[in-house]
Amino acid sequence: MKISLWKIMCTGFLCAAVLLTACKRDQKIVIKVGDTWSPTHPIARSIDEVFKPQVEQKSKGVITVEVYHSQVLGNEQTLWNGVRNGSIEMVVVGSGMNSEYRPMLISDWPFLYRDITHAKNVWTGSFFDDFTKDFEKAFPTTRMLSVGPNSSRTFTSKKQLIGISDFHGQKFRMPSNPIHVGIATDLGASVQIIPLNELYNALKAGIVDGQDNGMVTVLSEKFNEVQKYLYETNHIMAIMELIVNAHFFDKLSKEHQKIIRDAAKDAAVWAWDEYIKSVDADRETIRKNGITVTQLTAKDRDDFIAKIQPTLTKLYSENSWAEELVNKVKNTP
Repeated sequence: MKISLWKIMCTGFLCAAVLLTACKRDQKIVIKVGDTWSPTHPIARSIDEVFKPQVEQKSKGVITVEVYHSQVLGNEQTLWNGVRNGSIEMVVVGSGMNSEYRPMLISDWPFLYRDITHAKNVWTGSFFDDFTKDFEKAFPTTRMLSVGPNSSRTFTSKKQLIGISDFHGQKFRMPSNPIHVGIATDLGASVQIIPLNELYNALKAGIVDGQDNGMVTVLSEKFNEVQKYLYETNHIMAIMELIVNAHFFDKLSKEHQKIIRDAAKDAAVWAWDEYIKSVDADRETIRKNGITVTQLTAKDRDDFIAKIQPTLTKLYSENSWAEELVNKVKNTP
């Protein structure tokens, strides 16, 4: 009788353990993803069209991805703080953390890449893997999953802007970033710091003559309505990082971690490819809006780099890591 009772108890414990394991494995998981972009931006579309469906499908519905675009969960600084403290599971942010982690300045380094395809190869290859390890040491409450394109930055203005000499005396809005400010200053322009969500009205009112952003942003923010010239300088290839909170991520099963990592990398590759395809179409759309578009020639590019040497010299002198890291990027096939 004792043996039978013991067998019954063991069987009961075993069944409970199996059920508990199954419940834990099938427990619903929700990932909130926040960004600052409209749903039409390639990086935002990659979350909607690649990351979300791939994660939900491969996890067989165990993981649900909720996406919040256009600053619904806050501006970039709020998102960055949120993913670090765990109040939001995942975010897409730019280089707002570079004041805390100086090597992140590489994301705004002027004329770093040969072209957009080169930038894609850098941030989807071994350079990304090495960079991520150091990044996560600096920010141990985060995991960087992938890097996608923001856009290749161009200058626009309501005044003539078809060559380097045209910058002199113009007023440009630049982001609150010493590299961007330094570039405009070296070119002979005066600089004002204005939040992106206030920039359209500032351009319309003539508070500033122009600004610098990628063509995708020029269209999504409707700057083409209040500008007459676009100079396709491609002086900075801006990037966006998909970052997850480490405490949330590390508690997931290895299977679910792999699903999320794979989807993040696939989404980044998709976003790069979509962005590369969009450049010619965006240029044509901007031209059809009556804006004069001037593309940078090889000679103009050399002259541009020579003109911003004060900013480049300052960057190298203030950052001992810079030469090695820049060379590593430039030597990436």
